[in-house]
Amino acid sequence: MIDFASDVPRWMQVADVIRQRIADGTYPPRTRVPSVIQLQAEFGIAQATAQKVLTRLRAEGATYTVPGLGSFVAESKGADAPQGE
Repeated sequence: MIDFASDVPRWMQVADVIRQRIADGTYPPRTRVPSVIQLQAEFGIAQATAQKVLTRLRAEGATYTVPGLGSFVAESKGADAPQGE
């Protein structure tokens, strides 16, 4: 799934996969996305790379993070995270 020989950074490739899964409904709104550990296991990437994927998706508004619980799919791209969670 990830092309380790590609000039495209690995974190970008993984972020694209997660974005696609959000778009196709594999990860519906308000459901958890894979954790750093799960991304490492699935894609064979380093911890720092997996963390960069989650940080980028959050910065784009595709996901939001609830401290102590994980990262979740935002209601819609760019939407604010639900309050009080």
